Amino acid sequence: MATKKTSIGGQALIEGIMMRGPKVTAMAVRNVNTKQITLEEYPTKGQDRAKLFKLPFIRGIFNMIDSLSFGYKCLMRSAELSGIEEEEGEKKKEPSTWDKIFEKLMMPIATVLAIALALGLFVWLPEQLWKWITAAAPGVAANYYLRACFAGVMRIVLFVGYVWATSLMKDIRRTYMYHGAEHKTIFCYEKGLPLTVENVRPQTRFHPRCGTSFMVLMLIVGIIVSMFIRIDNVLLRTAVKLLTFPIVVGVGYELIKLAGRADNLFTRIISAPGKWLQHITTREPDDDMIECAIAAMEKVIPGDGSDTW
Repeated sequence: MATKKTSIGGQALIEGIMMRGPKVTAMAVRNVNTKQITLEEYPTKGQDRAKLFKLPFIRGIFNMIDSLSFGYKCLMRSAELSGIEEEEGEKKKEPSTWDKIFEKLMMPIATVLAIALALGLFVWLPEQLWKWITAAAPGVAANYYLRACFAGVMRIVLFVGYVWATSLMKDIRRTYMYHGAEHKTIFCYEKGLPLTVENVRPQTRFHPRCGTSFMVLMLIVGIIVSMFIRIDNVLLRTAVKLLTFPIVVGVGYELIKLAGRADNLFTRIISAPGKWLQHITTREPDDDMIECAIAAMEKVIPGDGSDTW
């Protein structure tokens, strides 16, 4: 049984781990050539945000934006620090002016295309599939509860399929090992044990307060919200669902925080789907990965106990 519940969370990177504390965020990346760990520290984003944006059900969307934007920056930075490009024999050279312009143009274009693909696959497609399948049964098509459940289950199936497909990639499997090291290290700290490889290694890699669990909870909350959207036009229904996204994120965020700080029947039930999916998104780490997780964790633990609930 854990002796305390911490608010510290993390993210697996390329050959490293980022840990986010209440005041400091740190990432530890191991260079594949020198085997040395590089540590970098940053002020935790959002700590100076106005109190209004820290209120329950409001804070979720802002914290999600912070996590995605800063997490992406850390991911790109870890690619540089890991030395993988050098190992693969890629020669570094000063980019030309045209290269810099092309890079600046391609990044927003790629982002827009990725968002469009995600919206089409996870939002529009399930709704359109329901319309196609029930075209010959108008009575069934008008059942908003069945439609919401069908579309929600389809999104979960697509999400799980996507996660499983990525796990077949060698580099992603290694990232999932770092994900496991992150969870094990947090569990070790919550149990009040010294942060050593020997103490971290036997901990479980399935944590209730995980980004994977958060995604699953949002998909489940989305099913319930969809039951109240009684619009037949697929495009209009899709647009309204997008407008409810902050609500879904807000509720999902509060549920994941509750699961992280309490252990009862309700929190075990809402944590179960995410923990099951963590059998795919986390893997048993090696000792080098655990060392990275410990290095990052030690940098973000505050001395005033503000990391605990």
